[in-house]
Amino acid sequence: MSQPSQVAADAKDASKDLDPCLFEFKQIEDQSEQEAIAAPSLNFFQDSWRRLKKNKGAMISLFFVILIIILTLLAPVLAPHSPFAQNPAQANLPPKIPGLEGWSWFNGQARNRGGVLFDAYEQAQVPAGTYYYLGTDGLGRDLLSRILYGTRISLLVACVAVVINVVLGLTYGLISGWSGGKVDTFMQRVLEVISGVPNLVIVVLMLLVLEPGLLSIIITISLTSWISMSRVVRAQTMRIKQQEYVLAAQVLGQSTFKIMTRHILPNMLGIIVVQMMFAIPSAIFFEAFLSFIGIGIPAPNASLGTLLNDGYKTFRFLPHLMWYPAVTISLIMLSFNLLADGLRDAFDPKMKE
Repeated sequence: MSQPSQVAADAKDASKDLDPCLFEFKQIEDQSEQEAIAAPSLNFFQDSWRRLKKNKGAMISLFFVILIIILTLLAPVLAPHSPFAQNPAQANLPPKIPGLEGWSWFNGQARNRGGVLFDAYEQAQVPAGTYYYLGTDGLGRDLLSRILYGTRISLLVACVAVVINVVLGLTYGLISGWSGGKVDTFMQRVLEVISGVPNLVIVVLMLLVLEPGLLSIIITISLTSWISMSRVVRAQTMRIKQQEYVLAAQVLGQSTFKIMTRHILPNMLGIIVVQMMFAIPSAIFFEAFLSFIGIGIPAPNASLGTLLNDGYKTFRFLPHLMWYPAVTISLIMLSFNLLADGLRDAFDPKMKE
């Protein structure tokens, strides 16, 4: 007897030994029960949020981003002192926090030239019950209040620049990617010319036309930051327009505007959000760089860049004037970048969970 026949015979003999009582037929009263879906139905954003919640680093970054935004929005309420009020008699005071006087960094003591500790608040005749949680600068202004308002200005510059970035980048990339041919070639050569001009040169040219301030910085960042967005949108548009549903929409006679807004744009929304999240820390860093070299936000207003510029001059003697703004801008940039990485992974359905 061949081997397959032997296996079949053994299986038949084994089936004779099975007790029918071991089996029970399930009675299904409703046929729809067989077709019921056990798992909940999720759309694209719900599924992305589910994957994002599994990324601990991204969720921690999201918490810090929300916290920073809330603190900056409530800066007029949370600031313990006016960020513009000058008091030279209380200049360069070290940090002092009630309840933490046991820590050397928050007890309000400083060292003189001989290295002897003394109570800087008592020497400056600061009224009892007055505390500067992060110290004061060279003009006696509260550092914590200036950091809150400075972060507010930096985020405002970044958000406005990102909105302009999205509007210009989306429009330019959609037109270039959809048109193709000579139009696309001409538009990409224009991008290469614009991107070939250094940002610092554009800043100097803008200062010849506009006065240094918030408007000039926003315009400068907006002139060049949209280039990367337009290139990403163009590449995605050229890929998506070859899909069957886009070709079907063209055959059905839908207008180009409807195809872009209903078919192409929604399918690249995840990539646009990721690009926006990466653009925010870049804009903050560029604004801080301009303010650091002295062509950013004019006094008496302050951004994180101007605070760093003021702090590094006295870093050897008053390190807290530079440490706290540096930690703030580092935390902002790290949080946004980690959140952008997490969003990129969450919006990509091919990523392994």
